[in-house]
Amino acid sequence: MNLNIRIENPCIDKTNFCVNCNNHFMRIRPAIKSVVVSKRFLRDLKDDEMASSIIQAVLDCSTLEFNELHKFERNIDGNLIFRARKGKLHVVYGVDKAMRIIFLTAMRDFTQYKKLLDNKKEIARMIARISGRKASRGPSERVKTIAGLLVSWIR
Repeated sequence: MNLNIRIENPCIDKTNFCVNCNNHFMRIRPAIKSVVVSKRFLRDLKDDEMASSIIQAVLDCSTLEFNELHKFERNIDGNLIFRARKGKLHVVYGVDKAMRIIFLTAMRDFTQYKKLLDNKKEIARMIARISGRKASRGPSERVKTIAGLLVSWIR
């Protein structure tokens, strides 16, 4: 169950970008049209309310909740990988070639995070699996509300 969230870009109306936006994220932010949330991300957090809060804070560039936000990690096969850190929680997300933010995973252990980041093939597989599933399923979407956030997911 991958959640696919449609978003509006708050950066279009803003003249000043948030302090944490780096050049990579500022360049691609206006082109981002949707968000995909992986099952693994939801399973890692175990709380729909916390998941939707983190997703919304990342999309709104909210610096109040995060120690680090939009930290560029690396480019893997044209997919840009970013990290947000909230206390000990590391949220790993990327922007794929179709200009969608994909929330991949969340973990509390920094060594696990570094291990995942070093495994480029695993990250590429995660993104390909999500992108492939969306492309093959097409119009068969369901709608669900998580903590007031309307989302649709691919069966």
